[in-house]
This record gives sequence, structure tokens and C-alpha cells, in this order.
Amino acid sequence: MIAFIFPGQGSQYVEMGTDLYREFPCARQVFRRVNKALGFPLTPLMFNGLQERLNDTRYAQPAIVAHSLALVKILSERSVKPGIVAGHSVGEYAAAVAAGALELEDAMVLVWQRGVAMAEAAAEVGGTMAAIIGLDADTVESIVQDAAGQGVCVVANYNTPQQIVISGEKPAVAAAGKAAKQAGARAVIPLKVSGAFHSPLMEPAVARMRPLLEQAAFHDCQIPLVSNVDATARTDADGVRQALIRQITSQVLWEASVREMVRQGADVFIEVGPGQVLARMMDKIDPALRIHSACDSESVLVTIKRLKDRLQDDPNGGLN
Repeated sequence: MIAFIFPGQGSQYVEMGTDLYREFPCARQVFRRVNKALGFPLTPLMFNGLQERLNDTRYAQPAIVAHSLALVKILSERSVKPGIVAGHSVGEYAAAVAAGALELEDAMVLVWQRGVAMAEAAAEVGGTMAAIIGLDADTVESIVQDAAGQGVCVVANYNTPQQIVISGEKPAVAAAGKAAKQAGARAVIPLKVSGAFHSPLMEPAVARMRPLLEQAAFHDCQIPLVSNVDATARTDADGVRQALIRQITSQVLWEASVREMVRQGADVFIEVGPGQVLARMMDKIDPALRIHSACDSESVLVTIKRLKDRLQDDPNGGLN
């Protein structure tokens, strides 16, 4: 079974999607729908804007999801469809569209509002994030607990067995980073984000997004979606909705989500969206996993060809 996985914030780059727009009519249609849904032209910023502006949470999040959905359309038109999906943080909105839980237009409006809400919360309360490389979860959790005496500090992302992201108030995150180095971490990498995402400091964003998500038209999924907040495969509309509400302040259980997709029967993963951040994580989670990247016009066509070659070798394998 094929699993689609969708990247989150940090994967954006200027010129993202330019080749897709140029070479695939179906991608052009997706980008036009995105611009119309948002009520402003997002694609010029993606194609030839300033990197600093594209890095702004308000624009980065919809840009990443739009790029991912254009690639979903390209894959779908060539009969490559997922049997299960998941997305890292904001990537979960692209996963919801791919699963049939949200319409493209509704998802894009929600993602725009999410980016605005998180950016405003960050401006209001501050905070930061850092990736700790080379320590196990128990060690990082103990360090975070000790650092909480200097302010809010929590584990935000369990990305791989050896890459865990922390989030919170700057003094507490700095103290945790220092302690992590003393405990033998290979690296502590400050993340280029505007706030303490996936932490209690994002509660103002939850307050803004909750009514919008509660009013949005969710549908039961056509295929399972594995949610960040609990690494649970779900198909019910309200379950997906509630998971997205909780997701803003909750931990991203990415490693557990990948393992749940494998448990559900996924044996081939396609990272659908800009960059190859998730592909690199997958190798750290389990080097035996088969992972393909669909991040631009060249890689999406290579992925399609490889999967069709696989189908010829195994006619019962299918492309989903």
C-alpha cells in the first residue's frame, strides 16, 4: 500500500511550484483555485517573491499546502493514489484533502487562518524552538522537565528516535539546549520559526482556530488519515476536525505516525511537497522503508515511473 506523507513549515523556498505550473495543466488549475480561494495571488510569492516574506508563517503554510496539493493532482491523474496519508504539522491539512476530509478551497482558507493565528500568537507571547539531535526521548523529556522551572518548555515533535524538537519560552529552551549538550547531544539546532509552535504558548491560536474548524465542512475520509496528535488512523469527519484543533498546541508524534502507517499496511511512502525533509527522517526511523520524493516536476515523474515499473513486476501490487 502506498502512503502519501506531506511536509510542514520550513520546506518552503522561492520558485517552489514554478516548474509544476509550467509543465502540468492540472497543477495550473490547482494553483488558480488556491489563489481564488484565498482572495489574493499566493503563487507570485511562491514563484518569484522574497524568501524573507515567504518564510513568514502566514504565507509559508498555505504555500507548502498549495504545492503539495498540486503534486497530489499530478500523481492522481497518473493513477498514483494513496491508501493512507499523514502530514507533518500543517502538512496534515494537505493530507486531509488527499483523504477526502476537506475540499481544497476550504483547506486553503483554514491554512491561511492558521498561519495568521499562529503568527499573531507568536508576536503576542514570543517563544522559540530547537531540534535536539542524538538523545533519546526519555533523556530529552527529563531535560525539558528540569528546564520548565525557567518557563514554558515542552517536547513539540518526536520526529525520529534521535531527533526531537523542543518548544517554549526562550530562557527555558536555551536552558534545555545547554543541558542537552552536557548530556551528550550531537547538536542543538535553533529553528528559524517565529514562535513556540506545538506548545501551550499557542493557546491564542487555538482560540481563534477552534470556531473556524468547528464551522468548516469536514467529510468522512475515503482513506485513513493518521493524526499528529495521537498517531491514530481515523476516517470520521469530526475525529479529523478535533485532531486538527488539538494539533496547534499538541506534540507532533511523527515517528509513531509512520510506524502506525506501516502497521496499517503501508510499504511504500511518497513525500508529496517541497523539499525532502520527511524522506530524510524516514531513513532515520527505519532504513528499510521504501521512500520516494515528489517535490518537483522531475522527481514526481521519476516516482511515477518507478511505481509503474513496480506494478509491471508485481501486477497484484496496485498503485495505491
